[in-house]
Formats: sequence, structure tokens, C-alpha cells
Amino acid sequence: MVLRIVLGAVYTAMAIGQLASFRHMPAILSAYGLVTGGAATALAVGLIVGELVCGIWFLARPRSKALAPVWVYTAVSVVWTVLAAQAYARGLTVANCGCFGIYLTQRLSWFVLLQGALTLLYAGVLLRAARTAPARAYADRGEAGRGVHIP
Repeated sequence: MVLRIVLGAVYTAMAIGQLASFRHMPAILSAYGLVTGGAATALAVGLIVGELVCGIWFLARPRSKALAPVWVYTAVSVVWTVLAAQAYARGLTVANCGCFGIYLTQRLSWFVLLQGALTLLYAGVLLRAARTAPARAYADRGEAGRGVHIP
């Protein structure tokens, strides 16, 4: 539950920072060398919406067993990590990673890659916990072994 609250706060703050600097986001995302123009704008919209959805959900319902916000968090984390990893591997200079829009800027470095790896690790933890929750619920109610299939 604490992990969800922390992630909710971080992702909500990221979305707010990106939204407040929305006109800069396409250029920031274009620096990663994968998208430009309308595609960069669409990516910015998708990232902001995803961060808001999972961030607010994690803050409002930290004990929720729903998989939807976990998958949204995972998707957003994968996108940011792929953007960073491929740009770093190609030796691109990204002056602002864009995680918080034009706020709290940091250049693309090994530290940003480490942050991406941690978000993916957290995603794995959340997915594992969310997937095992139904099995635990059956076991807690004493339904395990009574003809109820637990995947």
C-alpha cells in the first residue's frame, strides 16, 4: 500500500509538471529521437493521461486490487524506460528527460536509466501482487481445494 501511495504521488506530480509545460513536451520527447511533430504530441498526451490515471487511482484507492491502474503504470514506465534506454544507447544528448516537463529537469544519464529500471521493478512487484491477490482471497475464504480453480 505504501508503494502505491508513493508511486501515486510521483506519477501525479509528473503529470502535473508535464501538463503545466505541455507546449514544451513535444520538443522534449522529440529529443529522444523516436517521434516528432504530431506523434510527439500524441505521445505526450498518452503519457500525461496514463500518469494521471494511475497516479490518482493509487492515491485515491491504494488498497485497490484492480489490475487496470497497475497495467497503466506499467505501460507508462515501459515507454519512459524505452525512450531513455534507446537514446542513451545511441549516444543522443537529451538535456531534459522530461519526467516533470520543464520542472525538476535532469539530463539523460545512467541515473535516469536507473530510475527507469526501478520503475520497471516496481511494476513487476505490483503486477505480481495484483495477480496473486485473487488466489490469496480464495485461500483466505477457505475455497482452495473445493473445486475452485486457482491459477
